Amino acid sequence: MEKLFVAIPEGAVKSTFVPENVQKFAEANFDVTYAEKRLSKEELRPILMNYDAVLTGWGNCMLDKEVLEGNDRLKLIVHTGGTVGNLVDSYAYDAGKTVFSGNIMYAESVAEGVLSYMLMAQRRIPQYIDAVKKGEWRTEADLWEGLLDKTVGIIGLGTISKLLIPLLKPFRVKIKLFTRYLPDEAFMKEYNISGASLEEIFSTCDIVSVHSALNAENRGLITKEYFEMLKDNSLFINTSRGEVTDEEALIEELKKNRFRAVLDVFHKEPLDKDSELRKLENVYCIPHMAGPTLDRREKITTALIKEARNFFDGKKNSEFEIAAGVAKRMTKM
Repeated sequence: MEKLFVAIPEGAVKSTFVPENVQKFAEANFDVTYAEKRLSKEELRPILMNYDAVLTGWGNCMLDKEVLEGNDRLKLIVHTGGTVGNLVDSYAYDAGKTVFSGNIMYAESVAEGVLSYMLMAQRRIPQYIDAVKKGEWRTEADLWEGLLDKTVGIIGLGTISKLLIPLLKPFRVKIKLFTRYLPDEAFMKEYNISGASLEEIFSTCDIVSVHSALNAENRGLITKEYFEMLKDNSLFINTSRGEVTDEEALIEELKKNRFRAVLDVFHKEPLDKDSELRKLENVYCIPHMAGPTLDRREKITTALIKEARNFFDGKKNSEFEIAAGVAKRMTKM
């Protein structure tokens, strides 16, 4: 039986991604050893020489040349996180390692989260819950809206966007998509999508949702000029990474109270207690929890272990595999 090293140390990440039932499942499929602490590159390198696969999580060190050089035994790197941009570099692929991650399941959960943010913000649900608790009520002059028949701008076409777009179909939205690589014509037609520039999206859409990976190309992509273009009463959502936007410019424009925002990510996390974003009534600040929801964590690890077993049994076509080209474009946290 192949040997699997679980490099996730004791703590919240391990207890939620690798609880006892997942450990039993892993041990039924592999000869498993668990890390007793967080390991440095120097400590991890000799250990991995004796294993066929490694299971990693948030906070594990980079598996690069310093760790992998000369290791012909290790065949599979399995990451319980989504992006592997901060876990492996080109050396891992050059050395013939296969990389799996929970990216597809993360994306599915985040897409669900984005849909919930849209509906929550359009209907102003938090405000009205708070008002009723305070003994207040709505008035006929209040503004609350829905998602039906709106124009939605989507920035970036990664896995999350590809899963979000079908979720929007029942709401009959018109989608304007900014991406460097448009999907095929059939997909565009089925989901009422048209390609658009950032200028068109920010100036015409009722809702703008950002899904760009954080890399050198996209850092600071959304600048002051785009926030200035947003329609009055429009909604801006960011669940990608805070650094994709000019956060100071966003704050300054939000102070004008022309549009609203749902922000799940920030330049600095946790968000500073004195951040102006916490004080603005037209902003919902959410502590980076679009996905995966807690209940999905053990399911992600179980699915990954199952796919790892399939890999060693010769079934090597997996939706969990991250190709070198994809890894290169992923967020480097």
